Amino acid sequence: MPRRATTLPALVTATGLLLTLAACQPNNQSGGKDDGTISVTSTDDTCDVSATEAPSGTVRFDVKNEGSKVTEFYLLGEDGLRIVGEVENIAPGLNRQLTVSVPEGRYFTACKPGMVGDGIRGDFTVTKGEGGDQKDVQDGDLKNQATTQYASYVKDQAEQLLTGTKQFADAYKKGDDAAARELYAPVRMHWERIEPVAESFGDLDPKLDLREADLESGQKWTGWHRIEKDLWPPATGYTALAQKDRDALADQLVADTQTLYDRTRDITFTADQLSNGAKELLDEVATGKVTGEEETWSHTDLWDFQANVDGARIAYEDLSPLLKKRDANLDSTLKTRFDDLQKLLDKHKEGDGFVIYDTLSKAEVKELSDAVNALSEPLSTVTDKVVE
Repeated sequence: MPRRATTLPALVTATGLLLTLAACQPNNQSGGKDDGTISVTSTDDTCDVSATEAPSGTVRFDVKNEGSKVTEFYLLGEDGLRIVGEVENIAPGLNRQLTVSVPEGRYFTACKPGMVGDGIRGDFTVTKGEGGDQKDVQDGDLKNQATTQYASYVKDQAEQLLTGTKQFADAYKKGDDAAARELYAPVRMHWERIEPVAESFGDLDPKLDLREADLESGQKWTGWHRIEKDLWPPATGYTALAQKDRDALADQLVADTQTLYDRTRDITFTADQLSNGAKELLDEVATGKVTGEEETWSHTDLWDFQANVDGARIAYEDLSPLLKKRDANLDSTLKTRFDDLQKLLDKHKEGDGFVIYDTLSKAEVKELSDAVNALSEPLSTVTDKVVE
C-alpha cells in the first residue's frame, strides 16, 4: 500500500514572520544562551538544538550551519505540517536568527540540509510562561502572521510535490509500475493539500488533475489521472500505453508541476483567501472524495480525503489566533469538529496509509459524509469573522 506522507513544510523567511509582537518579552530557556536565545547547530546529518523546551512568548533561535550544504531551520506545529517560523538559505559557515511568538504546546524543531527532503526533526515543548501567553496582539499582526505562515506552507507543499512527482515519473518511465503505484497516492497528497491554490492557475489544473469523466470533446488528456488509469487498468477493453506515450505523459507531468512550483515562489494571500480556501477543500471532499469519484482506478480516495482535510485544517489553524479573539465559540467548535472528522479517518488507516476506498461500507461512507457536513457549515462562517 502507498504510505501516507507526512511532509516537512517549508517556509517563511525570518523577516516575513517576525512575530516579535509588542506584548511579548523574551524568555530565558533552559540550555540557551544568557539572553535566552536557543542555539541550533545544523550539519549535513544532524540538527543539534541546545534546549528542548521554552516558556511561552517570544522564543529566539540562533542557527549556525556547520555542514557542507545550504540548510534551513523550522519550528513546526504539533502536526508537523503547520509552520510557526523558519529561516532559509543558510549557507555553510553562516548564522541566521529566527524569532517567533509561540503559545504553550507541543512543537517540532527541524533542520533541512540541502533544503530537500523531510528534514531532521526533534521534539520541542513550549510551557506556560510566568506572564502567560501574549494577550493584546493587534488584529493586523495576526492576519499577517496567518497569511505569511500559509504562504510558506503552500510553497513547501509545491516543493514536496515537485520532488515526489519527479520520483514518480522516473519510476513510471522505467516501467517500475509497482514503485509508481506506491508513490502515486502519497505524492498526490501534496497537490490535494493546496488544491484551491493549484486550481487558481486555470491553465495548469486541467493539465495536471483532469478526470476522464470531465474530458471535453477533442481535449487532450494528461496528468495524474491519465497515468493512474495506465497503472490500474480496467480488466477489459484497455490497451496499455506505448513507451513513447508513457515518456511523454511523465515528462509533461513534471514540466507542469515545475510551472506550478515556480508560480508559488512569490505567492501571497489575504485572510479571506485562507478561510475561503479551507471551505473549498471541504467542498472538494464532499463532491469528489467522499463519493469515491476522484480516484476511479486506484481507489486511493482516502489519501486525497486526508490531504484535503489537512489543507483546510492548516488554513484554519493559521487563522485561529485571530478567530479566537473575534469568536471564541466558533474557534472551539471548529477545533472539535476537525478532531471528530480526523478520528473517523483514523479508523480507516492501514499501516502508514489507508484502506482502499471501495472497501468502505455505505454506513462508513455516510459517517464520513456527515462529519464533513458538520464541519463545513461552521467553517463557511469564518470569512465574515476574519475580514471584519
